Amino acid sequence: MTEPRVITEIDGPVAYVWLNRPDKLNGVELDMLRGLLDSAAEIRRNRDLRVVVLQGKGDSFCAGLDFAEVGKSSKAQLARFFVPNPLRGTNLFQQALWAWRDLPIPVVAVTRGHVFGAGIQLALAADFRFTTPDCQWSVLEAKWGLVPDMSGTVPLAELTTADVAKRLVMTGEVFSGEQAVEYGLATGVADDPMKPALELVDALVARSPDSVSASKKLLNQSRRGGLRGAFARERQYQIQMLRSANAKMARKAGTSRTEPEFRPRTFD
Repeated sequence: MTEPRVITEIDGPVAYVWLNRPDKLNGVELDMLRGLLDSAAEIRRNRDLRVVVLQGKGDSFCAGLDFAEVGKSSKAQLARFFVPNPLRGTNLFQQALWAWRDLPIPVVAVTRGHVFGAGIQLALAADFRFTTPDCQWSVLEAKWGLVPDMSGTVPLAELTTADVAKRLVMTGEVFSGEQAVEYGLATGVADDPMKPALELVDALVARSPDSVSASKKLLNQSRRGGLRGAFARERQYQIQMLRSANAKMARKAGTSRTEPEFRPRTFD
């Protein structure tokens, strides 16, 4: 029996997700895209989950799209992935990655080895990225005369300057984990990137799951909207937080200097 292309393991409030084609440097093919969609849907349904840690099995996070394997797919299979959903505005290539950006809980990516093509677009869909100094990153589509088309242009344009984004997309240059931090594409760099990642996970789990979820949605939406909409969302979400049982627990714990025992997330 073939192992799943994406493995999801739940440990209390944390979901650990692995890309699982280590022999192919976790190259993306259609089964992996389906696995990413299914895993994100499973995590979304579980309101006890508070954070996701996303990584790759083996020596690499993800070396990009496996063209040879995808090329074996039938035209009908490929057509289903290319045609956009009129309600979402994404096709399945895009949605398999954007689903992680769209989760109501934070996603922390931990990268080693390669973060190429589809891999960098998936990493950018996470909220935070920790990497090794020698990890190789690249918007590799330029090498093949293509453009990134799996939702990655949106977070890329948000995270770095316009000239850097254009250079990376137009040239496909390979850059290190240290440079990824300099460009604003990685949150931190360490020889063992899981260590700072888990420190952040602990800090996130210590806060109300509703306020963390609302904060993610508020900041993501504010990046793409006008001021009037941003201010309206601040008011709307704050009213929801003031009515939240988890916010009451956070306030009580803060005044009594005790550890809060939060209820499952209610905010979407």
